[in-house]
Amino acid sequence: MSVRPYKKIHRRKSRQIFVGKVPVGGDSPITVQSMTNTLTSDIKSTITQIHDLQSAGADIVRVSCPDEESTSALKEIVREVEVPLVADIHFHYRRAIEAAEAGAACLRLNPGNIGSHRKVLEVVKAAKDNNCSMRIGVNAGSLETNLLEKYGEPCPEAMIESALNSINIFEEAGFHEFKISVKASDVFLAVSAYQGLAQACDYPLHIGITEAGGLRSGTVKSSIGMGMLLWSGIGDTIRVSLSTDPVEEVKVGFELLKSLGLRHRGVNLISCPSCSRQQFNVIETVQILEERLAHITTPMTVSVIGCVVNGPGEAISTDIGFTGGGRGVHQVYITGQPHHRLKNESIVDHLVELIEEKAAEIEAGSVISKK
Repeated sequence: MSVRPYKKIHRRKSRQIFVGKVPVGGDSPITVQSMTNTLTSDIKSTITQIHDLQSAGADIVRVSCPDEESTSALKEIVREVEVPLVADIHFHYRRAIEAAEAGAACLRLNPGNIGSHRKVLEVVKAAKDNNCSMRIGVNAGSLETNLLEKYGEPCPEAMIESALNSINIFEEAGFHEFKISVKASDVFLAVSAYQGLAQACDYPLHIGITEAGGLRSGTVKSSIGMGMLLWSGIGDTIRVSLSTDPVEEVKVGFELLKSLGLRHRGVNLISCPSCSRQQFNVIETVQILEERLAHITTPMTVSVIGCVVNGPGEAISTDIGFTGGGRGVHQVYITGQPHHRLKNESIVDHLVELIEEKAAEIEAGSVISKK
């Protein structure tokens, strides 16, 4: 199915860097990141969580390295996982050097709390020596003291200046393998800062609304802020910051990209909210389907609609469509066309079987997904 012009997003042109073997920026797909919340020094728990995030589709995973125990553990963790790891560094520049030597694919530095120019240069040297990329991680909650005194409060101008100051240090050191973030918990502050930074440089941007909140509120806030940026073409890698299981961050991240047509992974499930016209229990059916289809990574679109008001129309653009009909007999669509009818008692099992078969056909290349 061709993409209509009004659905096409033109991404900002940026340089491309690599986090391990994963390209970020340029024409590469927008990557989805998350961060572990285990103690990094607890090697077994951290590896388990990284594996869970990788299974959910995370392209890059960040781990906190606040002490020597963590950077020491990082060396073993790197050997046990496939996804590239970003070492999250605050305050202690030596932790960054240790993390680079331990095999981190990327170092995240916060210019507001890392210290002097000399310390930053030492970290840059370590990144060069160990083939690490870096992220300049500006945060509205931890801006440099001189910038807060200059501007009076966190604002887009202060955040952009902080980022540009770090860019100058990196460039003077001949280092260009870095991405930048200018995060804030306030949606408008973050969006404005990213918009200004996108015009001021061509480095890849890591976007997110920091400390966004719990699963529901954080998803809404992140979708508004990151959605505005992505829709305008800004953003090369994303992290949805939620106070919940990090796996949920990855799931929400892919749903966000999927909804904008920027990246497709797994089943895009279109379903109605249900009403008195529904001919089967839509909400329960969709909840079970989401669980049963979580293992599918093949990009495809499925519609599950309770009645004939919108069901046939939605089914036209889907790989598998299901529309509620009278007397417990419903219509199944395959590739947009009416295919066969189905009774109430076998809805979920039948749809799961059809979807798995269709996913296998798409993977084999025998059919093209409408995703």
